[in-house]
Amino acid sequence: MAFMVKTMVGGQLKNLTGGLGVREEKGESEKSPAEAQGMTREEYEEYQKQLLEEKIERDAVYTQRKAERATLRTHFRDKYRLPKNDVDDAQIQLAGGDVELPKELAKMIEEDTEEEEGRSSVIGQLSSIQNLDLDSIKGKAQSTLDDLKQSAEKCIVM
Repeated sequence: MAFMVKTMVGGQLKNLTGGLGVREEKGESEKSPAEAQGMTREEYEEYQKQLLEEKIERDAVYTQRKAERATLRTHFRDKYRLPKNDVDDAQIQLAGGDVELPKELAKMIEEDTEEEEGRSSVIGQLSSIQNLDLDSIKGKAQSTLDDLKQSAEKCIVM
């Protein structure tokens, strides 16, 4: 109900003003973009140059980051023998070809590699089994070895 009253009264008020607001809008639209922002033409051109330079810098950083991510994905594809992706190769080439990983990512990859090397050993495999007390197994192995040494010392043949 309030909406209908507002539209009816609002339309009548616009007719009463006689289109004064329309003339003001036309006057404002005749201004150049520089004047609309309160600058001289030279200042406006300099401002536009700065905006363009900042955009180019942002795009370069964005391209570099995309290439770093593509390098990381390529590394993991090589590591796990997955098929290569042409999009990643294209991103790396777009950034200049030889892209290095950030230090933090390289450090994470190195830690993962060390962790996987530890798991590849026999003891590493045993430690991944649940409900396995590795210390007690080491202790039993050591005590068995000591017993064998003692029995070997007692043995006359040896």
